[in-house]
Amino acid sequence: MNGPRLRDLDDDAFRARYGCGRFDATVLTNRFAYILEHFCSKLLACAFSPVLRDFYDFAATLTGPAEIGWPTPAVSRSFMMFTGTMTESVRNTVEEYGVDRLGPGDVIIGNDPYRTGTHVNDLLFIRPVFEGGVLSGFVNLKAHQLDMGGSVPGGFSTTKTSTYENGLVLSPRALMRAGKPVGETWTLIFDNVRFGMLLRRDMETIISCLDLGERQLVESLRRYGRGAVLGAMRYACDADAERMADALAALPDGDWSGDALLDCDGLDDSEEYPVRCTIHKRGARIEVDTSGTARQARTSINGTYLDTKTMVGIALKFLLDPDGPFTSGCYRPVDIVIPDGAVLSALPPEGVVFAYGESTNALLAAIFAALAVPLGARAVAGDTGAPNLHSAFGMTPEAGPWVSIGVAGGGNGPWGATSAGDGDSFSLFMAANTLARSIEAAEAESPLAITRIEYVPDSAGPGRHRGGAAVLRDALWRAPAAHNLFTLRFKRPSGIGVHGGGDGINGGVWLWQPGSTASPQIGGDDWQHAEPVAGRIDPATNRLGRDAPWAYFGRRKVWHTEPDATFRYVTNGGGGWGNPFERDPARVLRDVADGYVSVEGAWRDYGVAIVGDPESDPEGLRIDDAATRQQRAARASR
Repeated sequence: MNGPRLRDLDDDAFRARYGCGRFDATVLTNRFAYILEHFCSKLLACAFSPVLRDFYDFAATLTGPAEIGWPTPAVSRSFMMFTGTMTESVRNTVEEYGVDRLGPGDVIIGNDPYRTGTHVNDLLFIRPVFEGGVLSGFVNLKAHQLDMGGSVPGGFSTTKTSTYENGLVLSPRALMRAGKPVGETWTLIFDNVRFGMLLRRDMETIISCLDLGERQLVESLRRYGRGAVLGAMRYACDADAERMADALAALPDGDWSGDALLDCDGLDDSEEYPVRCTIHKRGARIEVDTSGTARQARTSINGTYLDTKTMVGIALKFLLDPDGPFTSGCYRPVDIVIPDGAVLSALPPEGVVFAYGESTNALLAAIFAALAVPLGARAVAGDTGAPNLHSAFGMTPEAGPWVSIGVAGGGNGPWGATSAGDGDSFSLFMAANTLARSIEAAEAESPLAITRIEYVPDSAGPGRHRGGAAVLRDALWRAPAAHNLFTLRFKRPSGIGVHGGGDGINGGVWLWQPGSTASPQIGGDDWQHAEPVAGRIDPATNRLGRDAPWAYFGRRKVWHTEPDATFRYVTNGGGGWGNPFERDPARVLRDVADGYVSVEGAWRDYGVAIVGDPESDPEGLRIDDAATRQQRAARASR
């Protein structure tokens, strides 16, 4: 944005630029956010599918018309990995369909990852909004569908090697026209997908939500006038662009690099996929260059250029402007270099895109690592690293086909620490911003039981502020099942420490076969009798070891189990912030009492001597002040 800063515009200059007064522009920008939250809340309350109802796996945006450059002045506070792609995919879809073909009551859809980002299960719904016969914007929802056909129920697999295995691809087309269903589109979908009745109910609910959003935007157009509404859309994006530019200007100029690793793909363990970024920052602009990132993977762990753009925006918002709104304006001072045919910018048909969250979350980690140096004390430590999903499906005589996604794996894990405090230990990966699946609902809908969820002592990166602890989760499968795993970030820590903090542990996966007397579900917990599935597993103890040999999950393309098998997941630990020997000993004592840190870990990692037994008498623990002072002084003199 050229010209004077927004706060320096007088009332006349502001009105001349935006077609409304400053007060009305502020009211309207808040109104835009309210519209999205209103119909998102309706979908969350009324959806049928567990991925929408329990997980919040959808997002909404508001888009302005072509005449003002397709701005996105508001996004919902939900699944962030959709919102960045929608700054481009709404325009891509509408332009390909044809703006001149749109009319009141239409809903346009599409799901091709190379056009709209993410994966084929994420169906994009676009409602054009007309007032007085004039197109004035779009209300949009992108929502995960439980199934879109393809070779794997639910779609989640790291073994697909061609787009033709991925599921139904919908080029831009009408789902509703003038408020009436377009029969051939509905038939096309339901001739190709599993769980069709469930999807139909969800899609009808989504259309109802878009109706609500349209009515509310029309109310604003009638009350304030089209010029004011479009001006407020431009204002919201201009304000966001100015905030991001200010945040960039406050950083020192420089060049920094960061990287992260995808351990493998689902084909074999012969190839790793490093994700790299180099950041060039000058004045109030920044360039994020992903050159040097690995070629596109041989299986469906790739992302597209739209997913890369999304993750760059999320990373910069997290690190530089966490309090500001996320609009398309935040990208204005940002340049992104994305070579074609990389794991972050795959091309069809071999560059299959489904588990896009694996590669793009590695990019988030690389950007966090690169900016840790210039941010200094404002750096954010690494998190659990990836979605780390576990997908299972099967058939039961009573209920027929079933699919379970996102409840039995490592989906909930730690965040990294910051200057503000310790990292949380039970969140989704940082770019999600969704809900934890309801265990009770998942157990009711699938033949599984979540029998254990607990934190792992000494798993968090130590620091003045501790990282979030790794999460251990056991899932008992009560019926025959086929399992697809996504464990691509276990070779090296994802929870990197910053500003002097330590790294979190690497995680892993184990399987107890049914009937084992050492199974956690039969009163035992003998790690030696479990089969290592993924991660760095010490052959002597069968437990995690940072430098231990690495177990490749893909040595079985699908893990088949009989009733009463148990999978155990341990997530990566979150990174620490600051010198751990500066952590308040009282906080270390509380960590030991709460099970985050062992007595031995308190001494080794924090230089704090704890006396007592945290298992039998956690309230009786105390600090040996003299030993603590001596240990910390000895460490400081090294």
